[in-house]
Amino acid sequence: MTFCLGITVEEGLVGIADTRITAGNEMTTAQKLSTYETGSGALFFMTSGLRSVRDKVVTYFEECLETCAPPDKIYKAVNTLAGIIRRVAKEDKEYLDESGLTFNIHVLVGGQFAGDSIHRLYLIYPQGNWVEIAPGTPYHIIGETGYGKPVLDRTLKHADSINFALKVGCLAFDSTRISAAGVDFPLDVVVYSKGTFSLVEHRFEKSDLEHISLWWQERLRESVGALPSEWIERIAAKLSPVGRKLACRAEDGDALSRRS
Repeated sequence: MTFCLGITVEEGLVGIADTRITAGNEMTTAQKLSTYETGSGALFFMTSGLRSVRDKVVTYFEECLETCAPPDKIYKAVNTLAGIIRRVAKEDKEYLDESGLTFNIHVLVGGQFAGDSIHRLYLIYPQGNWVEIAPGTPYHIIGETGYGKPVLDRTLKHADSINFALKVGCLAFDSTRISAAGVDFPLDVVVYSKGTFSLVEHRFEKSDLEHISLWWQERLRESVGALPSEWIERIAAKLSPVGRKLACRAEDGDALSRRS
């Protein structure tokens, strides 16, 4: 499983990606975050899905960057990636289907080029169609989506600072890592500040953020303990014994014995 989170706020973009590929008896890790800077801008993307599909898409995309004129707007780079996904689907989908595998890749793409008035974040689907992540819900997760959403939905706003977005994003990753065996460190983080046309990134190990995880867990327990108890006592008082009880009917048991 995968946890890749893209966040867009007024100040810029945040990308967070775990590196776990397989868990259990054979544990492997690999990078899911790719970063690029050209003379006219910067972009990053993160992927979930089949590793073989990602590797082929990345290879074709980097070849395109080396041989074609750089895009002047981020959506054009997104269109290029989408076209490459469709090309890889034509090459590999039939053979994957024959092997019982599903052609699957989701891509979060963020960045800004000289022709863009502002930074943007996109989601590309396996079919090559895409949507832009809007300020109303200023984030998107691909891979293991469920465990990180509550803290993001409760706290994150588009007007928040990049540091706040990074803080909440790391907590969303921690919530997912605690509950999903297929998501874990090392953690790749990339940040884009609007108008800079450059990226900063870093890989974090468990030891780098473990104290934050413990702090967060202790505060959650303290918060639950500090909640007033009157309301839960009223709820508990309304609970009553269940009305439906199951009982063995002796006559049915005797009838079954006679038939057998």
